[in-house]
Amino acid sequence: MIYRVLFNALILLISFNSIAAPISLTERTEKGVIKATILAEGLDHPWGLAFLPNGDMLITERSGQLLKLDKNGRNRQSIKGLPSIKAYGQGGLLDVVIHPDFSKNNLIYISYAAKGKDGIGTEVARGKLEGVQLKNVDVVFRLLPKTDTKFHFGSRLVFDSRGHLFITLGDRGDKSRAQRLDDHAGSVIRIHDDGSIPKDNPFTHKNSQTKHTKPGIFSFGHRNVQGAALHPQTGELWLHEHGPQGGDELNISRAGINFGWPIITYGVNYGTGTKIGEGTEKEGMAQPLYVWVPSIAPSGMAFYTGDHFKQWKGNILIGSLKFQLLVRLELDGEKIIHEERLFKGRLGRIRDVRQGPDGLVYLLTDADNGKLIRLQS
Repeated sequence: MIYRVLFNALILLISFNSIAAPISLTERTEKGVIKATILAEGLDHPWGLAFLPNGDMLITERSGQLLKLDKNGRNRQSIKGLPSIKAYGQGGLLDVVIHPDFSKNNLIYISYAAKGKDGIGTEVARGKLEGVQLKNVDVVFRLLPKTDTKFHFGSRLVFDSRGHLFITLGDRGDKSRAQRLDDHAGSVIRIHDDGSIPKDNPFTHKNSQTKHTKPGIFSFGHRNVQGAALHPQTGELWLHEHGPQGGDELNISRAGINFGWPIITYGVNYGTGTKIGEGTEKEGMAQPLYVWVPSIAPSGMAFYTGDHFKQWKGNILIGSLKFQLLVRLELDGEKIIHEERLFKGRLGRIRDVRQGPDGLVYLLTDADNGKLIRLQS
């Protein structure tokens, strides 16, 4: 009997030590050696990450769970009181962001796929986080019309310095929708924090050409935006989007701008490689700042502004699902002057990229056994 007790105690000690010593690996980069440490595993296709003022983290799982973890990736708790979420195709529980005045109002926002009368579509809800309970949940945005396709839900959430909430949306697998102003799909939405429409949105003043336009639309002609972040100096919304077979793009969302999908694109049709639309450029449609051919399947995006990686300051960090790597972009104004690819195939499909309040970089990997990873020098 005593041997069994000692054996069980040894197993517990081994398990405790495994938790206490997270797995790490290093990468020699152009700017120095970076260490990647796995803080948490066993996440079910994690999608979005947000930091609370005390350093705790909120992580969404596409299957519909919202988790709260401490700053070391432990003490995992499930948030209760979420709205009805439909895990369907590429949709489910997607992004999460806290209100700019969270310390006063405790509001968080989530984007997710929801079922409606005509199908499935992206919605955004807000609620007051009290402990591990979400209360007073209110839907502030619904993509219309809803459809039954399984693809291209978007959907990143970003607050700007004026308190506007940007919502990025995919074309839902029906590319023609991205050019329709009476349809939310394939656009970037800008709303107030309560869901009302800012008066200076580009399509709020109706005329004969725009009388049926959705007034929340800020820019359009997007295929599927899964990474967005505010430029630290200009405050503008930079974003990237999936191309088809090739042609991933980096863009700046500006009021009323048409980014051309599917009329112009640097990608081609899957499998056949045939041309899409009218070519790569057309008058009245914006050109991307940067293009990836072949596609890297980008997801997640952050401008690095911290002091921990001084050599990365002002750079853009973007996850790649296809090549399982982290992309680092150097800028000169709005021009990309250098790209470096890190951790190729070593961490998994990177779904989200965030800078933490500690100045370190945090990643989520998209898998049945998804991971939360912290980068530091």
